[in-house]
Amino acid sequence: MRHSLDLYWRLIGVQIRSQLQYRLAFFLDVVGTSLSTILTFATLAFVFQRFGNIAGWTLGEVAFLYGMVEAAFGVMDMLFSGFDPQNFGKQVRLGRMDQLLLRPVDITLQIFGSEFIMRRLGRILQGLLVLGIAIGMVEIHWTATKLIFMPVILVSLVCFFGGLFIIGATITFWTYESIEVVNIFTYGGSEMMSYPMNIYQNWLRQFFTYIIPAIFLVYYPALFLLGKPDPFKMPIFAPFLAPFVGLGVLLVAWLFWNYGLRHYQSTGT
Repeated sequence: MRHSLDLYWRLIGVQIRSQLQYRLAFFLDVVGTSLSTILTFATLAFVFQRFGNIAGWTLGEVAFLYGMVEAAFGVMDMLFSGFDPQNFGKQVRLGRMDQLLLRPVDITLQIFGSEFIMRRLGRILQGLLVLGIAIGMVEIHWTATKLIFMPVILVSLVCFFGGLFIIGATITFWTYESIEVVNIFTYGGSEMMSYPMNIYQNWLRQFFTYIIPAIFLVYYPALFLLGKPDPFKMPIFAPFLAPFVGLGVLLVAWLFWNYGLRHYQSTGT
């Protein structure tokens, strides 16, 4: 196990040094990633300037959701890039997965260490910047519980999205290609969770409450932190389900991943 962890950190170190070798290119990459998400939020700000609020949520309150989701998704995308279904499916199809399985090192750690995309720092920093601005725009009555709960929410989001990446990667053992429905729940899910859940139609809200419980990861924690009333009258403990949902999805993903490994058949490439 120690040998596997040493190899993992060596792989990460090699990738970091490789990406920092051309510092100007790396800097422009980070700036480009930041600008794309900043422009998206700027468009949202113009909408609020015209209408004032969305379903009772002010710009600062929506920015609070947006900042948390963007920062967490950026961290996940950097740590779990090896499991990105689109790239992972290509590795399976080309037979590179077979090469990894031949190595006397834990396969999961190898996949974790296979991709570590530093330019995701742009998305992370942009999300944290928006979150910081949002905190300055809204009135939050901070308590010790709320201060401790903030990083718990972010870690829960990372676990949730990371679990979805792992599930999507595992599916490619049988499909050899990533399927678009996975992107609906990862990239599309991050977009959906950046806005208050009460703006969506009932069927969609029910799906992301009882099938994929994304509503408990950022919307309900935000209600608690911002002191907003619950329009859906969920139990009082609903805001505190975030870590259970995040870790639960990651655990299910890990079990599914191990099931996929046991039943993996070489592509013959």
